[in-house]
Amino acid sequence: MKVLWQIGVIFGICFISEGIAMLIPIPFPSSVIGMILLFLLLLSKRIESRQLIDSSNFLMRNMSFMFIPAGVGIVQVYDKIKGHLFQLIVICIVSTILTFAATAYTVKGAIWLRERIRSRKEGVC
Repeated sequence: MKVLWQIGVIFGICFISEGIAMLIPIPFPSSVIGMILLFLLLLSKRIESRQLIDSSNFLMRNMSFMFIPAGVGIVQVYDKIKGHLFQLIVICIVSTILTFAATAYTVKGAIWLRERIRSRKEGVC
């Protein structure tokens, strides 16, 4: 029952973000709005990370089920995309490499920033 409540909280945030996305005048992904809302709720301590850990673990363990609709969708449109398979594979490979690079440099920058803040605190004290 605990996991069900936690998933309800996550879906509630998603529902609210869908509403916000419809209200704002520019097209903006509701999933990004939902992540921002969840981040703000965690930052303001309205929701604690330990309150969502069980549902997060459950969703991570069962993540493969989330890809079934996408796989079925690709199979349904295979006839339309089979002439462009090479381009799609190249796009997937390039975007994966770019995502890895962006993630690596973001983590590197966050570590550098954390170390810089830590060294300033040690220098002041």
